[in-house]
Amino acid sequence: MYECPLGSGAEGTVYRVGDGTVAKVWSVPRDIEPLRRVYAELDLPFATPRIHEVTEHEGSMVTYERELPGVPLGPDSAVYPMPERLDPSSVDAAVHVLRGLATAPGTEALRRLTVVGDDRPLWQDQETFAGALAALVDRRSALLREHVPRLPEILRWVHRGLATMPVRPATLIHGDLVPPNIHVDEAGIPCAVLDFGFCTTAGDPAFDAAITAAGWDMYGPHAAAHRAELTRHFATELGYPVQDLVLYQAIYALSTYDAFGVDGHFHWCVNLLN
Repeated sequence: MYECPLGSGAEGTVYRVGDGTVAKVWSVPRDIEPLRRVYAELDLPFATPRIHEVTEHEGSMVTYERELPGVPLGPDSAVYPMPERLDPSSVDAAVHVLRGLATAPGTEALRRLTVVGDDRPLWQDQETFAGALAALVDRRSALLREHVPRLPEILRWVHRGLATMPVRPATLIHGDLVPPNIHVDEAGIPCAVLDFGFCTTAGDPAFDAAITAAGWDMYGPHAAAHRAELTRHFATELGYPVQDLVLYQAIYALSTYDAFGVDGHFHWCVNLLN
């Protein structure tokens, strides 16, 4: 169909078409209209995707979208392990983007999105983000019982934590903020954010900070140390309690463990919970 892909991820492969347009060939089926409405509403201090057209090619969905400026902040840590010392400018860029995302309100369109692996919108029949997460964990965590011996204890801890967590205004949550999904300009300033959809929703902005800290480096030799360092850094810079971020990281593991089958992500989630 096209040559020279610009990038490839869990959801599909992106190709440059020309005239400021890219084509994303989706490897997994999904209802794209809710995400298309979210993109149309976004008004952030950096560029975000816009879907111009949705078609089909050889059984795969193809979306034609505007090409975003800049270059990726960094490569996928699953392919190119991060060095032991985190790049301070990259960490600053993550904080900058997290602050920007938290300025966008948690709209009705965002509340209608389904997070990866689930069968319904996260906010369906729920009035609070904490309630939505509690219901998500209850319906998604059962298959972990044979892999996480302390699962009942962890679930009790999660429900207690959600019940006592302070309520913050619901804002835009990207849900997959990793170096390849942030584009920077020649000065290293974030100028675009892409690949919304994996866990995009409306909710507590601390959730986005938590899973950014957890997902920034998931598979490298220094991943655990990087997660702990970024969790503390984001807590300090953004004003969130460390214990809230740790709780949200556990919820992320409880609800996304089988997003891609029994693979590296599955083992990462199990290891975090154990």
